[in-house]
Amino acid sequence: MSSSESTSAAEVAHKVAQAAEDFVEQMHPTDAEEHEEQSETQDGEAVDKEKFLEEKKKKLEQLRQRLRSSVQANRASVIEESAKAKITAREQARLERQRKLAETLRQKADAEDRGDDIERQKNWEYTIEENDEWEKKLARKARRADFSFNDDADAARRKYKKDLDHIKPDLESYNRQKEIALGLAPGTLTKHGAASNAVGGSSTVTNFDPSGGASSSSMQVVPSSLQQQLAAESLYRDANTLLYADSKPSEEAIDRVIEKINKDVDKKKKFSRKRHNEDEGDVTYINERNRVFNKKIARYYDKYTAEIRASFERGTAL
Repeated sequence: MSSSESTSAAEVAHKVAQAAEDFVEQMHPTDAEEHEEQSETQDGEAVDKEKFLEEKKKKLEQLRQRLRSSVQANRASVIEESAKAKITAREQARLERQRKLAETLRQKADAEDRGDDIERQKNWEYTIEENDEWEKKLARKARRADFSFNDDADAARRKYKKDLDHIKPDLESYNRQKEIALGLAPGTLTKHGAASNAVGGSSTVTNFDPSGGASSSSMQVVPSSLQQQLAAESLYRDANTLLYADSKPSEEAIDRVIEKINKDVDKKKKFSRKRHNEDEGDVTYINERNRVFNKKIARYYDKYTAEIRASFERGTAL
């Protein structure tokens, strides 16, 4: 029993010693393991560094590509602007006239080949109403052909005549007021009055004289009630009428007046006095002193900043 117990005790002691050595090795790794771990770490860092360098190269290539495209866009814009600057407004108008003349000659040649009359063919495109309106416009233009300035009253008269061409009267509202003044049933003028006038017949509506004078019609409509008399006095006013400023315009009429005023203001803004001592181009000054100062600076620095300023204005600067 003593020999077997000693053998088992020796085995236990050997196992304990082996476990202690393993524990020590785990706590303190060998040089080979440390070298292996360091090599793996270095390899990972090298791979990360290569990826980082590749990303940097890609970004640098993208920036270079943007720079090349920006330079090409600037060059193309400069060429386009220089080409536009060579063609003045007068030259452009001349080219447009030549284009229209060439198109007219081509149409005329085609019509002659077909044996058609070019003027007759053009007139087919217009209706009788459009032709009458065009003739009226030409006659009105001939009457106003004298553009010589006489005085302010003459200029105001011409402006008033031009404004009258754009006025569209509200005939429906006028006919309703006229029906009340004449004591007619609602809808009489809007439905039957136009038809009777179209056939050329006379009616009491068109020949009504509120002053009681002679009329071409044998019958007159006389207002009977007080409301009709007031409506007649309001509609047909003369020098003895005491009514004043009692008409209230509608919202649509007010909007039309505002629109006309705004249109006149916008049209007046387009006219300006030409200053001969100013160079043509963008206005980069706020007064005369600042204009002279900017001109002096431009004399020395424009050759260095012209391309940069043009790039910023086009939005193609990098």
